[in-house]
Amino acid sequence: MSLNVHSSIVPNFALSVGGLTAYIQRLLEQDDQLRQVWVTGEVSSASKYRSGLFFTLQDPDAKAAVSCVVWHSQLDKLATLPEPGEQLILLGRISLHPQRGSYQLIVWQALPAGEGLLALRYRQLRNRLEQEGLFDPERKRPLPAHPQTVAVVTSPQAAAWGDIQRTLKRRYPGLRVLFSPALVQGEQAPASIVAAIARVERDRRADVLIISRGGGAIEDMACFNDEFVVRAVANCSIPVIAGIGHQRDESLADLAADVCAHTPTAAAEQAIPSLSDLHAEHQDRVQAFNSAVMNYLEVEHDRLQDLRDRFKRLKLDRQLKQEAQVVTWLRQRLIQSTQRSFQEAAQYHQLLQEKLATLDPQAVLQRGYAVVRQMNGSIARSTSGLSPGQDLSIQLGQGRLIVKVTKVSEASSTFNE
Repeated sequence: MSLNVHSSIVPNFALSVGGLTAYIQRLLEQDDQLRQVWVTGEVSSASKYRSGLFFTLQDPDAKAAVSCVVWHSQLDKLATLPEPGEQLILLGRISLHPQRGSYQLIVWQALPAGEGLLALRYRQLRNRLEQEGLFDPERKRPLPAHPQTVAVVTSPQAAAWGDIQRTLKRRYPGLRVLFSPALVQGEQAPASIVAAIARVERDRRADVLIISRGGGAIEDMACFNDEFVVRAVANCSIPVIAGIGHQRDESLADLAADVCAHTPTAAAEQAIPSLSDLHAEHQDRVQAFNSAVMNYLEVEHDRLQDLRDRFKRLKLDRQLKQEAQVVTWLRQRLIQSTQRSFQEAAQYHQLLQEKLATLDPQAVLQRGYAVVRQMNGSIARSTSGLSPGQDLSIQLGQGRLIVKVTKVSEASSTFNE
């Protein structure tokens, strides 16, 4: 009977220890939640070997513990070394040790418990945004010298809002102030701040934006390290002044803003000039202008007096006589030059007349020459075309003859013949 019972519960297949261990190892090491996990607890023991630092992290309240190891190559990268009795936050992955059949935490980073995790997240976000260039000085815009409208993003219950109102009213009475309320503490604060900034941008009246809150604990300032808030500040189309009331640490919103003032009052003072200061500066400029004008008038007066003295020292009669002599000399030169030109023209005219007289046909006739014309008036230039018995007209220096040709000599005959 007993044999039958035992035989009925005997399995057909059983896992080996190695198989079971491998199965559990796959479950642990392939779980996305356990590949990178944050664990907090108290260090109960620690032993350092050549391969690394082995210690136990326990939870005294829950009566639980986990074995941990930091390999030697990772020790220098830890923010703090695990020591017995210390409360730590560890970052690592779960790994199964097959020989012992137990799991352990392979540690990559160790931080002091409490603010350690927040500080790590702060540094990681800051480094990432800094690499994107959100904090570069080149992105910073100058504040307007004389803004007409100032927008304020803060809580209506915050003391910062009252400080800003009093400061703006004292420094610049009549300034237009736009209030965009927002939560500045708690889980809903980041979304509220982003929405308040967006309202100011949509309004389009503000020349400068103040984002502010009063002082508080580090936890209270967490909303100003939120990535969405930082990006809203960095990408705001209006110059932003961060007036967050804390002096110990800079928030990421401070780094992204165009101007950082560590108190709400200082932020309001940065946003606008003081009318009393402007009045004093105006008086200084008026005084400087008056001084410049007086100096200019004095210099020009001295210059005018100098010219008057020089004018008196000039002997004008002597200069006029000298100028008259020069004019007389120039007049004589002009007359001489004109007479010379007339003489040269007369001589040239006489020469032309003589040349013209030599070419006058009447003068040629007076010297004994004659012009022989046929009866039709054409000049007989040769014997060709003439015949005996033909009548010709001969023009002499004085008078004219009508002759008849009795003989025509050959063309080769000379005049003497």
